[in-house]
Amino acid sequence: MAAAAAIAFLGGLLAGSFVTVVAHRVPRCESIIGPRSRCPACGTQIAAYDNVPVLSWLALRGRARCCGAAISPRYPLAELALGVLYATVVLVLWGDAGEIALGLVFVTTLAAITLTDLERRVIPNRILVVAAVLAVAIAAATDPASLPERAIAAAAAGGLLFLAALAYPRGMGLGDVKLAAVMGLFLGRDVAPAILVALLAGSVVGLALIARHGAAARKRAIPFGPFLALGGVVGLLAGDELVDWYLDTFA
Repeated sequence: MAAAAAIAFLGGLLAGSFVTVVAHRVPRCESIIGPRSRCPACGTQIAAYDNVPVLSWLALRGRARCCGAAISPRYPLAELALGVLYATVVLVLWGDAGEIALGLVFVTTLAAITLTDLERRVIPNRILVVAAVLAVAIAAATDPASLPERAIAAAAAGGLLFLAALAYPRGMGLGDVKLAAVMGLFLGRDVAPAILVALLAGSVVGLALIARHGAAARKRAIPFGPFLALGGVVGLLAGDELVDWYLDTFA
């Protein structure tokens, strides 16, 4: 299991490097296949040896070799985060190949969404559509009996956030609604604690901003996608335990 987790970590680093490309290009309607990555400051094509996940950023001390421009630390952080998530998914879901496949696709999607929402305040439909198709395809191949539950969870999660968007359109966008629905496809019933964690985390951050900045904080737009991503990770890794605890305690 440890060897599998180590391989998953390395795979996550590579996936994290690809996700940063997706997050940069998809909102700009650029191809994710080509051309090769270029320095955003001067446009010089980045050599393969300067594009090794994490290590290249460390070796270059966070500066582009071509022009010396600063390279955002979000690149190595995204790569490391996805590496850790890949390894954790394999360890927690060990023994169920279908759930591992769903989990790896899911955390990859959440990483891409987090980056696009933080940088551009957008959750691209193209990423959500690809994720939804993969979720249904993997579930149909590995656990077709779960498809009705996943469809219900998607409708419930998306419907709940749609009502929230209608009630408070400045605080919730339709991208968040669609992301919640896609989360339901991946998580099934475990989307319930995922949405709860997202709402609680968002509320805590919102209250902290109000406490610090007063009424002016109400005018600041806070992307909700990263909170949904956090909830999604919790739902994936501990959702069953949380749902069972709730049912045993209150049902």
